[in-house]
Amino acid sequence: MKLNVVPAKSGSLWVRQGIRAFWKQPLALTGLFFMFMAGMSVLSIVPVLGEFLALMLLPAATLGLMAATREVELDKFPMPFILAVGFRNGADGKRHMLVLGLIYALCFVGVMGLSTLIDGGEFAKLYLGGGSLDMDTLMKPEFQNAMWLALMLYLPLSLVFWHAPALTHWHGIPVVKSLFFSTVACLSNWRAFLVFGLMWSFIFLGTTLGITLVASFIGDPDFSAMALLPAMLMLAAMFFCSTYYSFKDCFTSDTLYA
Repeated sequence: MKLNVVPAKSGSLWVRQGIRAFWKQPLALTGLFFMFMAGMSVLSIVPVLGEFLALMLLPAATLGLMAATREVELDKFPMPFILAVGFRNGADGKRHMLVLGLIYALCFVGVMGLSTLIDGGEFAKLYLGGGSLDMDTLMKPEFQNAMWLALMLYLPLSLVFWHAPALTHWHGIPVVKSLFFSTVACLSNWRAFLVFGLMWSFIFLGTTLGITLVASFIGDPDFSAMALLPAMLMLAAMFFCSTYYSFKDCFTSDTLYA
């Protein structure tokens, strides 16, 4: 395995490749992302333990979406069981994926725990437990500070885990080394990832704004509510497709991905 340092323009290439791969199998990939979200939501219904298990399974589930993108790239149809590909790589592979999930869940809970020191846990309860966000809560300085702190801490956490599941699954890298190499790859290619993040931010915000403007133009506020959910599901599926190409560009190997 070799780490590649890519130019900044690679970030926009990953976005375009992800969108192009999605439109090869839009229904399948949207369905897989919906299954992924539904599974996380069902687990989260169980108080405390369910939410922790959902967090533990997140690295494996994102790997499954990357694997589904690879299937589409090979002109294959991604079947639902592809979401569990991380647990079908022998005993060592299962153990590595579970350990990765455990570390991720503990770190995420730690991030939420630190945010509770600022606002008494309002942001953490809303993020983990769901519910509606009223304007009074949103305007509280403590809530806003907790939200920004959680975001600032989650960004480096996501970089540490960005490539780790794929490195463990496709290259057989041990857990600690996969986290290290993932971090090094993201830092080494920060320009490409900055472009990648900005492009996706513009796409999500632009789509939301466009749907809102259309709803205002036709005078139907319900249109926005109806159109936003499927649009966001599709865009989220495209986003996860593009993460596969970021991994593929940042690392090369003599062995073919299995």
